[in-house]
Amino acid sequence: MVRLQKFLADAGVASRRAGEQIILAGRVEVNGHVVQVLGTKIDPTRDRVTVDGVPVKPRRKLYVAVNKPRGYICSRHDRAKRRAVGDLLPKEWDNLYPVGRLDYESEGLIFLTNDGEFCLQLTHPRYGVRKKYLATVEGRVEPKVLGELIRGVVHEGERLKAEKARLLNANNSHSVVEVELAEATEAPGETVESSRVPGRARP
Repeated sequence: MVRLQKFLADAGVASRRAGEQIILAGRVEVNGHVVQVLGTKIDPTRDRVTVDGVPVKPRRKLYVAVNKPRGYICSRHDRAKRRAVGDLLPKEWDNLYPVGRLDYESEGLIFLTNDGEFCLQLTHPRYGVRKKYLATVEGRVEPKVLGELIRGVVHEGERLKAEKARLLNANNSHSVVEVELAEATEAPGETVESSRVPGRARP
């Protein structure tokens, strides 16, 4: 059983908030009866739902894993005409949206889906899903730097911190660092962001 406004959102009729307005306006019928009570639950496999007389069917949920290259933004489209991860998908998958994001110059695994619940479980802090990144940086990274990453550093007004950090390889020209991150909550008076690391990503 699902709430009617969620069913409308999952079917692509409207967002949950807009779906609530459609229900309140008396435009939705369930099994031939107008429903105007928010929170009404239906069985998508049994109940017949219509909006303005047009049947609404559950939308097939899709889950796509993409290796995002460097030089792409994590979006379906970009007004600035930069290349977007959505450009890598067939046009018939235009209703899929990225789960989380990787920075423009990062590459790695990212999911795209039309399943809002799946997206929530992977990105909301309360679920504690961790991601691993491989960051290639210039110069030799000293052990004390790894400690600073775990304690947190401030970058462009944001406090960034890692759950774990370890050095995989290092020489005088470059170093490879593995960083484990989790979505963070915002603490009073500061923003804690633990899901942004440039480099090669491997969630």
